[in-house]
Amino acid sequence: MSAAVGAVSQTGEVRLRRGRGRTAPLQLDLTLRPRTRYDAIDVTERVRQAHGDALTPYRRALYCSYHTTAGYLEQSLSRRLQHRREQLDPFIAAFRALFPPDADYRHDRLDLRTELSEEQRRVEPRNADSHLAFIGSGLLNCVTYINRPGEPVYFMDLDGVNGDTARTRHTTVLAYDDEETVTETRFAVPVSRHPIDSINLADPRVGLVPFIEDLVARHGVAKGRVDITLDPEEHNAGLTVNEHETLLMRHDLAEVLRDPLKFAMRAGKRALADPRAIPAKSLGYAMYDVVHIVNQLMDALRISESAVERLLARVMAVPAARFLRLKRSATFLVSDHAEPGRGALVQGRYQSPILLQWSASAERRRVLRLGLRSFA
Repeated sequence: MSAAVGAVSQTGEVRLRRGRGRTAPLQLDLTLRPRTRYDAIDVTERVRQAHGDALTPYRRALYCSYHTTAGYLEQSLSRRLQHRREQLDPFIAAFRALFPPDADYRHDRLDLRTELSEEQRRVEPRNADSHLAFIGSGLLNCVTYINRPGEPVYFMDLDGVNGDTARTRHTTVLAYDDEETVTETRFAVPVSRHPIDSINLADPRVGLVPFIEDLVARHGVAKGRVDITLDPEEHNAGLTVNEHETLLMRHDLAEVLRDPLKFAMRAGKRALADPRAIPAKSLGYAMYDVVHIVNQLMDALRISESAVERLLARVMAVPAARFLRLKRSATFLVSDHAEPGRGALVQGRYQSPILLQWSASAERRRVLRLGLRSFA
């Protein structure tokens, strides 16, 4: 594999151009500062500002967030929303309306958070709504995009400001040309008999993280990713990456799994108490504050009826009995950035892979498929 050839432009920017072979994977770490509590930041534009055309030679890029209330949409969904703030914002607004602030979340009862010190309680954000909107809207900690120069990739932050203070956010872009499947295997996770439950897959008693770390070390992957996917035979379950805080997972999220409308109605928002009264074409998104949101979106786009409704029904596709856009897979970055030549699983401080179920498993276990990919 030939190394990339560096060329310095008249402005002093270091640009990469393709040599006779493929370019080596390129890792860029960025610091972001949101302007408002909800913000969408075009990371590709930030890369251009800081690194010029560094991404241009590459076919693909993995975008990684280290936060539990800020992440990325899949490229396919972003494309459906035309990569435009005019459509991305109403999409996220639907989930923010479902989980409004100050709706008596247990996670926000800081007096019940025994893991917090008194000093931490004074500064800890009351942000259960942002955690639930992150999970419900299908935001991801890691996504892979086909690299299309000029196409924006948005870092979606749901909790970017705490009080009057903007939070400091971190993201990584790992650009590469090709990937190889190094190994695939299965891993069984014991689950409880409770029909609604969450399992912290980072818990040492589960053993998943050491198992993955051993795979990475044994196969010598320096840069790549690990995909964790529910086996196709597993039903009524999903995966997310978030903070496995007891009150959030055992109480607030459990209540959402039982009744997705609960917090929207509790806060006295414009949620509709009886989804059965909604016309059939609206059933897919009646649980949100959609009457107002869809009207706003149609007005903004100057279209009168079904086009927006079809879009929302297709990309949300959420029956009330299921948990929103909950995913069946999760991805983590593998990188040797901390120790060159030695790849390691990369996670944010509060990030954990979490298995959720809303119906009991007869076998009292859930089977995961693990795929280790190496980038080149």
